[in-house]
Amino acid sequence: MRLTTRALCGAARAAWRESFPLDGRDVARWFPGHMAKGLKKMQSSLKLVDCIIEVHDARIPLSGRNPLFQETLGLKPHLLVLNKMDLADMKEQQKIIQHLEGEGLKNVIFTNCVKDENIKQIIPKVTELVGSSYRYHRGEVCERPLMFLLDTPGVLAPRIQSVETGLKLALCGTVLDHLVGEETLADYLLYTLNRRQLLGYVQHYGLGEACDDIASVLKRVAVKLRKTQKVKVLTGTGDVNVVQPNYPAAARDFLRAFRSGVLGPVMLDRDLLQGPPAAEP
Repeated sequence: MRLTTRALCGAARAAWRESFPLDGRDVARWFPGHMAKGLKKMQSSLKLVDCIIEVHDARIPLSGRNPLFQETLGLKPHLLVLNKMDLADMKEQQKIIQHLEGEGLKNVIFTNCVKDENIKQIIPKVTELVGSSYRYHRGEVCERPLMFLLDTPGVLAPRIQSVETGLKLALCGTVLDHLVGEETLADYLLYTLNRRQLLGYVQHYGLGEACDDIASVLKRVAVKLRKTQKVKVLTGTGDVNVVQPNYPAAARDFLRAFRSGVLGPVMLDRDLLQGPPAAEP
């Protein structure tokens, strides 16, 4: 018998976790040291540019954005590009825009670089913003080429706001998996998918039913994908080779499936979008 997603939700909901354990995680060490150096270099380059294009992940439109942008930008035109819109659940796009406007961000473009979706809107928007800026008529505005792009490495804020923000950033690949722990990330992903009633992973891995226990899920994923390993176990009669599920390999596959979109579009900031938009500073 094949259950529908709704039936699976109803059957499993009683056992789903209401919260994710966040205590005892050292968020400070998730911030790579090279980013602090890149951030300083980027700040020193800001005086050379007429417009800032900030690129962020559309799955976390509110979480993890660098607050130093707002502090450093001053009166410079600012365009926020929310990329990977194809991987994000865009049903609440209007709420995202309202929240960002509440933070003073009025210029936002959603893009999908893989399919070149909305990319052609960026240069005309930048041209419009620079043209209406008070800096437009300064002596060194160039004409050939009309526009230079100064690219910088991606940088996080030096202090990640919370453990949950750090987990969202890591799910989107902004923080290295090994700093957080692949199985921890897989567990947070499972918790998030179940809470959102997004059970595409059940069908993708042929699990038959939803489950909120990460060890059980990873064991079944490992067996399904034949990701097993031989381990020597000491017994009273000597060493015995035992085949065990490769939990880290299963966790990596689970994360890859999410990041590639095969588990379906997800809005990781949905909880934040339920609250009222922030008042414009």
